[in-house]
Amino acid sequence: MAIQTPAADRLRPADFDQVAGQQHLVGESGILRRLSDSGHFGSMIFFGPPGTGKTTCATIIAQKSGMELRRLNATTASLSDVKAVAAETEGLLGQNGILLYLDEIQYFNKKQQQSLLEYIEDGRITLIASTTENPYYYIYDALLSRCSVFEFRPVSAQDVFTHLQRVADTICSNGADEKALQYVASVCGGDVRRALTMLECAGAAAGGTVTEDIVRALTPSVMAGSFDRDGDVHYDLLSALQKSIRGSDPNAAVFYLARLLEGGDLISPCRRLQVIASEDIGAAYPMAAVITRACVESARELGLPEAQIPLANAAVMLATAPKSNTTYAAVNAAFADVRAGKGREVPDHLRSPKFEGYIYPHDYPGRWVDQQYLPTDLKDQQYYQFGENKTEQAAAAYWDKVKKK
Repeated sequence: MAIQTPAADRLRPADFDQVAGQQHLVGESGILRRLSDSGHFGSMIFFGPPGTGKTTCATIIAQKSGMELRRLNATTASLSDVKAVAAETEGLLGQNGILLYLDEIQYFNKKQQQSLLEYIEDGRITLIASTTENPYYYIYDALLSRCSVFEFRPVSAQDVFTHLQRVADTICSNGADEKALQYVASVCGGDVRRALTMLECAGAAAGGTVTEDIVRALTPSVMAGSFDRDGDVHYDLLSALQKSIRGSDPNAAVFYLARLLEGGDLISPCRRLQVIASEDIGAAYPMAAVITRACVESARELGLPEAQIPLANAAVMLATAPKSNTTYAAVNAAFADVRAGKGREVPDHLRSPKFEGYIYPHDYPGRWVDQQYLPTDLKDQQYYQFGENKTEQAAAAYWDKVKKK
């Protein structure tokens, strides 16, 4: 049996005009298109969901740059693979430079990521790394500082539909009707690769023209329930879940949770509930984060459908708990000063190894002594303000009493 290349690879766009969606990057005024047209091909990091065009855009950039394209996947690649790519720059194939497309870079550890720096800095390799995770959490600063970061967004259902119209006759020997293409676009979750795979499978199963009924028969109900024709409902549901909990409405909270779980998505609600516990409940009920974490771990161990029980417990608990965003506001204010370049010098008495001048609070009544902790240029800055809830007011009263003494 002959090996057949998947439709998503056979029909990969050859230029930016054919890319589905991502107009903020590859449209007429898109930043990637403008950089490419200017001949500027620096190292980049692409992040976003699967099937949104990261590999396609890297391939197009390689073609426009004249560089040799090499691909590695961080789930299987090693340092020796990176070195082998770098060694090609010494041969005829590497005379114009090597563009290394490194997929799933979040699976490279710190040492592996650092190994790329030498080759990027001396120009032997131009790196385009892709990840489905937030690069600011998973990619080390030294590498981030040498790359431009570009976000790829889920492709809208309309853009997926338009793309499917263009390639349907190539994928399906007898074509596909418009309703079938609309349905595929509506349930693929903004993932063009998934849409092409679904259409290819439907084309193989259909005796003639691909119809909506054929596509529906090949679509799991969990997929069909996750997204709508605009491709945005999944994210709207997560937003609605958080806003309902923030608004202390347990009925709406369990409803939106049920919508998400019915769509087969377990991971996103687990992540969002943990965010809510710290962002919206926070210091008003510190145990909320602990309880939510326990419910999430239980849900992941149980899997669906039983996972709905501990997650519903967490959602109702969070919705009915007292609310506070004081710590969330505090850390955002601190980030603003950090990003403004303030507070670079740590006070001398807090520096190791001698800590000269440091006063040990445990030697004093109430385990507190007046002492400067913030850098001098921020010494009077106040990021945290006690909330009005019972827990924070109790803490405020306690420290007011201790510090007045």
